[in-house]
Amino acid sequence: MFPILLHLGPLTIRTYGALVATAFLAALQVARMAAHARRIGETFLLDLVAILIVSGLLGARILYVLLNLSYFRQHPWESFKVWEGGLVFYGGFLLAALVGTIFIRYRGYPVDDVADCLAPALALGQGIGRWGCFFAGCCYGKPTTLPWGVTFKDAASLAPLGVSLHPVQIYESLGDILIAGLLWSLLLHRKESRGEIFWLYVLLYGILRFAMETLRGDDRGAMIGGLAPSQVIALAAILISGSILLVKTTTKHDAHA
Repeated sequence: MFPILLHLGPLTIRTYGALVATAFLAALQVARMAAHARRIGETFLLDLVAILIVSGLLGARILYVLLNLSYFRQHPWESFKVWEGGLVFYGGFLLAALVGTIFIRYRGYPVDDVADCLAPALALGQGIGRWGCFFAGCCYGKPTTLPWGVTFKDAASLAPLGVSLHPVQIYESLGDILIAGLLWSLLLHRKESRGEIFWLYVLLYGILRFAMETLRGDDRGAMIGGLAPSQVIALAAILISGSILLVKTTTKHDAHA
């Protein structure tokens, strides 16, 4: 597609980096609106978002490097070229969740309430960010004969050239945006939520990611029991979030019985 957005003299602006930045800005705006509705301080939110961005990028890149360790052992300096693509969402999610939880508790806010506010923003950010993957050619799909298959022709693309591929990045983007819309609707119509919206996000994204991995054609690391590493993590996320939602639903029902 269009991995390079434009050249400004010696400066090259990549489409991937521009769309990831757009995703962060859009997610921040949604998170601010959600936090305002739940009376969560904006200064705290901005501090939290800054911490989540740094830890999320770091975790996402670390997991990508670990899954492609044989390559980065030979090209160690390329480990830092985040702007060229190469982020594994679950790596960023896990590290950001850990660091974010510590920070939220330190500042004295309820973790569940803050997590619920962030869930729609996170899903929307992913939906926009996947277009960055599409234009860069990373996270590409398997070959397909379907009429909506995409063929990459730009030599700077990370995808194989001249082959019709599943636009799996777009599939996932559409799924993420639908999840974001659902979560936002729930957030607006529920006066009280104690983590259910966040865990619903984890469940729905886990299902989406598990399905999308079956259509991926890029190298996703060593298979584990016939599953890609992200599928293993997604499966664990589905089981954990499903169990937590079941417990929360049962507890709430008993409390109103």
